[in-house]
Amino acid sequence: MQQIRANVATEFEQVNRLIVEQLHSDVPMVENVGHYIVDAGGKRLRPLLVLLSATALGACSPAHIKFAAIIEFIHTATLLHDDVVDISSLRRGRPTANAEFGNAPSVLVGDFLYTRAFQLMVQLADMDILSHMADTTNTIAEGEVLQLARAGQAGTTEAQYLDVITRKTAILFAAACYGAAGLSGAALPVRQAMHRFGLNLGIAFQMIDDVLDYEGDPATMGKNVGDDLTEGKTTLPLIHAMREGSDAQRTLIEAAISGKSAEHIGEIVDAVRQCGSLAYTREQARHYHDQALLELEQLPPGTARRSLERITHLSVHRDH
Repeated sequence: MQQIRANVATEFEQVNRLIVEQLHSDVPMVENVGHYIVDAGGKRLRPLLVLLSATALGACSPAHIKFAAIIEFIHTATLLHDDVVDISSLRRGRPTANAEFGNAPSVLVGDFLYTRAFQLMVQLADMDILSHMADTTNTIAEGEVLQLARAGQAGTTEAQYLDVITRKTAILFAAACYGAAGLSGAALPVRQAMHRFGLNLGIAFQMIDDVLDYEGDPATMGKNVGDDLTEGKTTLPLIHAMREGSDAQRTLIEAAISGKSAEHIGEIVDAVRQCGSLAYTREQARHYHDQALLELEQLPPGTARRSLERITHLSVHRDH
């Protein structure tokens, strides 16, 4: 990732500076919580997609820099709200904002970041992107509600799982790439191809996240292994294990999901491995990885396109 970021190092630094600048508020708590989560780091993958897509289609403009910050603000707002809803205590290897400052400040600062993002979007003066981002943000919210409504439901199907991760995660990847193409003045077929690229990449990325919840090292992951289970999330490894496993394995997993308990996490990890569920999920992620790469054929060859291909590859070959 460091090598990939080096291709847009100047632009990436401009985005980081703009993020810090736009966190300014005369309400100290807004800045404190905002800086806490932004400074925690992370891959900055979504703004990176904006910068690389723009570079592949010509060059990064000041509008692209602003749009990359917008995408990161929306993503950060969802993290703040997610951690409150999920009662999470650890993210990126340190206490979550809600663990550090409380639930109410986290929710309210998340609201600030959403609204700051839309203030910046208005400055772009691009009605297509404003409309698309309004729809995207609404879809993310629906995905969050859908996931909450299905928490503890062991009968969630593979199609329903895919619907949730598309809305909740992949749609923002898609918006980052679509918006970058739009700001580059790309033709509609190219903008649509970039949207499909981001969507497929986001789905693959989330599927691997769900694999890592059962095989990741907490020190590397920066989260607690089994967190999804304690939140009652029926992810693809569990869906596959319940479908392919023995009656005893299915009963064990169903009880854990319904009870939102990681008490038997060791046995459940054994079950998803014995049933080939982690391998199956990785195989599905590779399918979306392949679909994403096909869409990149719309871009002219060059370093930026190769970097987008490399990100796609890394999304399914990672340990955190």
